[in-house]
Amino acid sequence: MRTIYYTILPLLLLMGCGSSKSSEARYPLRDGDFVIAFGSCNRQTEENYLWDDVLAFDPNIWIWGGDNIYADTDDVREMRKDYEEQRWQHGYRDLTKQVEVIGTWDDHDYGANDAGEEYPMKKESQELFLNFMEVPKNHPRRFREGVYESYVYPTAEGTVKVIVLDTRYFRSPLTRNLGESGRKYIPNNNSEGTILGAQQWLWFTEQLKDSEADFNIIVSSIQVLSNKHGFETWGNFPNEVKRLFDLIAESQAKGVILLSGDRHISEFSQINIPGVNYPLIDFTSSGLTHTYTEFEEEENPYRIGRVVKNKSFGLLKLNFRSKTATMEMIGNNKQVYQEYKQAY
Repeated sequence: MRTIYYTILPLLLLMGCGSSKSSEARYPLRDGDFVIAFGSCNRQTEENYLWDDVLAFDPNIWIWGGDNIYADTDDVREMRKDYEEQRWQHGYRDLTKQVEVIGTWDDHDYGANDAGEEYPMKKESQELFLNFMEVPKNHPRRFREGVYESYVYPTAEGTVKVIVLDTRYFRSPLTRNLGESGRKYIPNNNSEGTILGAQQWLWFTEQLKDSEADFNIIVSSIQVLSNKHGFETWGNFPNEVKRLFDLIAESQAKGVILLSGDRHISEFSQINIPGVNYPLIDFTSSGLTHTYTEFEEEENPYRIGRVVKNKSFGLLKLNFRSKTATMEMIGNNKQVYQEYKQAY
């Protein structure tokens, strides 16, 4: 009975994406919580021994945060082969049979390291990504540029909205650092520079302003708050960061939480935005099969807690009664490396 539930319900939600009132379907709670598991940086040629741990927490959904495979190629056949290798891995197959899978991409499954709008194979890459995510051939995502999408999950006690962004397809070129600070990129203060692009921004604005959900989860493949490390981050486009913060404040959306990946480390970052009555958390979870094991230290003015460099995935437990989100970094054998709880 459970398998039938998860097969039919995502289709209902996709058809009625935008309001919890559009469908009478309800997702079950886990001990009172709506549970989201997510992760990033997953090399298909390496064993991922975390899939059984993900399933042990019985999440409502799994979110790919990007770098779902490592393709780094402009050869369509090679990328297709990489996706198929990941699709048929034993642990991942078990996950897809029991849990709804959604998500976005990052650079290595997009096709090239740190690539943006200039990547020549992005249309072909998008088709392969949507095939991997088993998006129906007649779905609107098949007829627009970029892999962004939103999902609404109604439960008996409240509603969760997940907004999945595309930080690759439209992103302007990064600004190389020509100095000696050791940072690869520096902020681009050109007001024309963009991460999301005009079309996606219009869509995103509508999605957040129209949301009636109790929790609004925004998925970005790259970090939003941490902006001093010199690698890819929203901080390389300060105008986009301001626009995001302004949108969150103007929308008055409830319970906005950021999920990110990319860095091969995991950490929590937090900032207070004027006009928002709760702190904005950026929960970075990375990576699933390999991490930055040599990590020692880097500046992050918004970090709360410590940096975790163990292989792990993120777990988000949303409770409607207490209006709280419990965020955990989970490793092998369900080990909790770090936990943070926020009231909304």
